[in-house]
Amino acid sequence: MPHRLRKTRWYRGSRTHGYGRVGQHRKSGDRGGYGLAGLRKHKRFYMMKYMPDHFGKHGFVSRYKRKKAISVSDLEKFVNKGITKINLIELGYDKLVSKGVINVPVEVITKEATERAIEKIEKVGGKVIIVEEGS
Repeated sequence: MPHRLRKTRWYRGSRTHGYGRVGQHRKSGDRGGYGLAGLRKHKRFYMMKYMPDHFGKHGFVSRYKRKKAISVSDLEKFVNKGITKINLIELGYDKLVSKGVINVPVEVITKEATERAIEKIEKVGGKVIIVEEGS
């Protein structure tokens, strides 16, 4: 834009450039406050449209540490790779559960296992070693 057409050229010496009181076109007053100020008042409809979950509590914090479990049938994939001694602790699993069947004898090291899972593995000639968490 050429300098001769700029607004400032026509408002030379006017101090407010048509905005009335001096502070009306300065700082954050023209935006309705800094940041998220006014969400409960003059920016309410903006908040309802673009930030509907901004206020209030959402969900809960679970204090229960969920255990990562693996089923007996999932041990087959390790057997297919030629591994017969499976350390579930190193693999990041906490518990062995009895879902499915296994046909190959394996040695499993785990923190925790269900009774039925132990039965299924011992039935085919395998072994389950339960390690205490402190050791």
